[in-house]
Amino acid sequence: MSDVNDCSTEDNQGVRLVRVRGEVDLSWSQRLRKSVLEALASNKPVAVDLSAVTYIDSSGIAALVEGFQNARGKSQRFSLVAVSKPVHAVLELARLDRVFPIFASLEDAVK
Repeated sequence: MSDVNDCSTEDNQGVRLVRVRGEVDLSWSQRLRKSVLEALASNKPVAVDLSAVTYIDSSGIAALVEGFQNARGKSQRFSLVAVSKPVHAVLELARLDRVFPIFASLEDAVK
């Protein structure tokens, strides 16, 4: 069941948390983009939990970059938390692990 795509949003520890699960590819990345942008509209700090993402392609990375840029333009906190190994490998390859604030857990992100 972990391969089922899902994207949910909740308030947790003063942060708007977007939980993503499954494979984020071209057919599904618009859902991630929409969820991230809606979370940013809350004007709260936003964290994207990627612990259950098994695959991400360039369209998924683009959705995250757009969210990061949108947040930065509004001086809003945006971070990635609990990044899975497959996602971290893609971020490293694109050198985006040096751009995104990445935390091991939501607790670390809100410190």
